Parts: sequence; C-alpha cells; structure tokens
Amino acid sequence: MTTGTAGIGRSEFTGRLVGRDDPGYERVRRAAIWNARRPDRFPDLILLAADEADVARGVRLAAERGMRVGIRSGGHSWIANGVRNGGLLIDLSRLTEIRFDEATGLVALGPAARGAAVDAALAPFGRFFPTGHAPSVGVGGFLLGGGYGWNSRVHGPACLSIEAVDVVTAAGEIVRADADEHPGLLWAARGCGPGFFGVATRFHVRTYRRPPIHRAVRTYPLDRLDEVVTWSQDTAPWLPAPLEIAIKIGAPPGEAEKVITIVGTAFGEDGAALLGALADAPFAARTGDGSPSSPITMAELYEESGRWSEAGLRWAVDGIWTDGPTDGVVAGTRAMVEAIPGSGSFVFILPWGAYRAGVPAAWSVQAANYVSPVAAWTDPALDDQHRAWVTDTTKAMEPVSRGVQFSDADPASRPGPGLSARSQTRLAALRRRYDPNRVFTSYLTAADL
Repeated sequence: MTTGTAGIGRSEFTGRLVGRDDPGYERVRRAAIWNARRPDRFPDLILLAADEADVARGVRLAAERGMRVGIRSGGHSWIANGVRNGGLLIDLSRLTEIRFDEATGLVALGPAARGAAVDAALAPFGRFFPTGHAPSVGVGGFLLGGGYGWNSRVHGPACLSIEAVDVVTAAGEIVRADADEHPGLLWAARGCGPGFFGVATRFHVRTYRRPPIHRAVRTYPLDRLDEVVTWSQDTAPWLPAPLEIAIKIGAPPGEAEKVITIVGTAFGEDGAALLGALADAPFAARTGDGSPSSPITMAELYEESGRWSEAGLRWAVDGIWTDGPTDGVVAGTRAMVEAIPGSGSFVFILPWGAYRAGVPAAWSVQAANYVSPVAAWTDPALDDQHRAWVTDTTKAMEPVSRGVQFSDADPASRPGPGLSARSQTRLAALRRRYDPNRVFTSYLTAADL
C-alpha cells in the first residue's frame, strides 16, 4: 500500500502532495471535510491541486499505480463523498477562478468558487447566476448534483446552464466538453452528481439579467403544521415561478418550542406583489407573525442563509422528492417533526413545482415538493440519535418518494434513485467509455464506509 510520497516525485506538482506517513496528513485530511462529524476514511494520498495541470498529473499518477481517485470540489459535502479509504483524494479547493466574459455572457467558474463570491463578481455587470443557497457551497458539487439555487424555479437547476465544462479524463487528458466535442461528458456534468467519471476543473455557464429581490418571513405555531404542509404540497409549488418558498420547521438553537417559519423570496420587478401569496394562505389570517415584504440584496440573503448551514456543527441530512398523495406527505412530515431530536435540527420543505429541461442533461429526478430532515448538533455522543432520526424518518416516507437530490442524499445509509432509469443506463455506458478501469470513485455506498 502506498501510504507516503517516497519515490513519487512531488516536485512535478505545483500544489502539495501529502501521504499518510507525512507530517501534517491528518490536518490536510480534516480540512477536506466540511462536516464536523468527520468520517473515519483515510486516503493514501491527498493532492492539494494548484491548477488543472496538477489535476492531470494526479490522475495519471493514480492510474499508473492502480489507485482510485476521489474528488473534493472545495465546498461542503455533508457526507464527504470524495474522501475514501485508500487511493488518491484530489482536493480542488484552490481552484476558485471566476471570470466573466461580457461578449458571451458566460462566466468561467473554478469548482471551488463559492456562490457569494460568484454573485459579487457578476453584480457590477448586472448579471446573475442561480448559485447555491448556502454561502459554503462550492459550485463544483453544486452544479454536478443538479444545483437548486436562488431563482432556480425560473432558470432551472443550475446544471442546465452549463454550456461547456473542462474535464480531466481518466487518461489524464484535459478536454473541453460542449455540444460538439465530448457531448456525453457535458450531458453527464448536467446533473449526474458524484457519479461523474472525470474531474471538472472549470465550468462555463450562462448568466442572466440581475433581478431586484424582495423577501418576507412569517412564523406560525406548530398546531398549524398539517395546514402548512397541505398548502406546501397542493398550492405553493404552483405559485408563479419567480416566487421561491422555503419552509423550516423546528426549534431554533437553544429554544424548546418548535415553530414553523415560512420564507418567501421573490425575484423581479413585481416581487413585492408576488409575496402577497403568503398573506393569502388559508392559515395566514388566523395566526402568524413576521416581517412585511421588503427589498433585500444577495449579500443579505447569504448572510441569512448561512445560519441554516453553520460551519463547525455535526450534520446529518437526507431528503425525498414527492408528488404526494398529500395525506401521505402530511402524515410523514408530521412524524418527522414530532421526532426531531433537539433544538437546532429541523425539517426543510421546498415547494419546487416542476421544470422541463431544455437541453440534454443527466438531471432527471424532480417532483412538486422536496422534504428534508436536517440534523445539527455538537456532542459526538448524540451522533447515533441524530443519524437515526434522519435515516429512519426518511425511510418511513419512501412510499411517497420519487427519488433523492444528490446534494442532500446519504446513499450509504439509505440508497435512492437520483436519476431516472434511462439516465442511469446512459451514464453507465458513458462511464465504460471514458473510465473503463473505474479510476474515479462514484456514489458512496455502505461498502465504502
């Protein structure tokens, strides 16, 4: 087993190559895992790549030595999918390029660029991209996994905005995949998640006109739960696409009482009027408190959303796409909420609606609603309790599930389809073509733990 870097020629790399026997290995390994609940998985080598040339050298090194390659884009992966036992982990966290081309309206993004930085770079040009909701999300995993971001109900999952992607293949070659060259790689990059059979080192994505934004927040007591969930299933998904609804149910950190918080974010000139849908909800006239509609900036949105995915905590997450029936979603959500293990953990509901892909894409699983249990805690002694809540209550909702969203899925604990059967078949054929020796790791399974 190769556990150190002796005889590997580290001088060939601009970045840093670290082996298990090298000083500082554990610090580098831990830095590659965003979740404070770090898995006991130990790559033999970790490459902190400085550029795509480093990535290509790393892939060739792994292929020569019969090592499998895991990838960390640089943001937050709840399950640290790229960190495996043995093999080579390529950490792309230094690849943070953001370069906007005014002539084409495309922005080139390194996989470790984060949403807030992307938005700040586009703002002076009056442009917008549907970046991830949390400021700690790197665009690499976000785009490959589908990309349900700000205003995605209008522009679609962010992966559908990829026009081209620069990829290091299993042969260690650097190629650009677009509609004409390597269209299969482009198709897979649009939503196949951790099953991608290459290293995406740069994405070229469409941008859009920057909209004004309005926001309103309303809070309800828990006894309105069934009404809120019914509304989230039957009405909210079909509200105008520029209106994004997010529902969070749980006790705020340090508090005992569970509450329902509904956040409306509206994009466009008529955003303030669209937020009237919150006041029109059947439960709104009787109870509820919160802020009126007001303008908000993307920077402020990121400041607020950062509180929903705070660094330094222990996290466990899962989720399902569901089209109902409504009574099954209500009952499953109620059971999930009743079993929340402590303050700080919550149930998240995204009334998504539907979006028809206008470009060839692996992305193929969605439903009207997304329901996700999100556990957050600090004490390692509570790991089993919180993980069990997430996994068991999500399993109980499988009868109403259409599939999983890659960004939240924990396939090692609860496997579920993130792609249609047709997309899975094509993805397998493309992997055999581009990665016949299975150099790259794929979806995490129980056998990988």
